[in-house]
Amino acid sequence: MNAPNSNRPSRRDRLRPFEYVVISAVIAVFIGFVVVLSTRQVTLALVFAGITFIVSLVVIAMLALAVKPDAAEKIDLTEQDHQSDSGH
Repeated sequence: MNAPNSNRPSRRDRLRPFEYVVISAVIAVFIGFVVVLSTRQVTLALVFAGITFIVSLVVIAMLALAVKPDAAEKIDLTEQDHQSDSGH
């Protein structure tokens, strides 16, 4: 029988996508706030905030994909490969 935490991601790994969404939301709120203060049009601010949210989320995700794994992540990946090869 496997150890209870052998295939479970850590809490940090599970919260990482949430962090990207929160960062994008903060950027979008800031841009929306700037637009509403400069133009006084709420709908325009909502459009800019929505576009900013989507663009910033895509950019952050692409930058996260560009990061190379460190030594501990490489070891973890090889262990997962060996577990999948053995059929467990």
